[in-house]
Amino acid sequence: MEGLQIGSIVTGIYKTGKYIGEITDVRPQHYLVRVLAVLKHPMQGDLHSPKDVDVLIFHERRALAFREQTNIPKQMVKPFEGEVPNYLDSLKEAVNKAKLELEGNFSEWSEKSLQMFRSLEKDYFKA
Repeated sequence: MEGLQIGSIVTGIYKTGKYIGEITDVRPQHYLVRVLAVLKHPMQGDLHSPKDVDVLIFHERRALAFREQTNIPKQMVKPFEGEVPNYLDSLKEAVNKAKLELEGNFSEWSEKSLQMFRSLEKDYFKA
């Protein structure tokens, strides 16, 4: 996408998460994006076997941290309009939204994912 440059505030999809961030470098295939907020928490489990519990390792997938930088393919980056929310507030909202989507599902994958989220919450939101 043309017009995006260092300092642009954007949304970017990285693996199965979606973030708001600031472009800190422009590379041939990617933008280097510094994470400012979480819009969608990554799915739990194995990325190569989505929604499958019967995998070698059921991965706990953490959201990218505040100010963590990551390369995001250019086609996955779009301009962001509006006010950037507080990182911790956005993370709480993203986790709650993901849990709500899982709670009505009653599959093994949902149950395992909810366990992962409970563990992540203890780490993310230490008092």
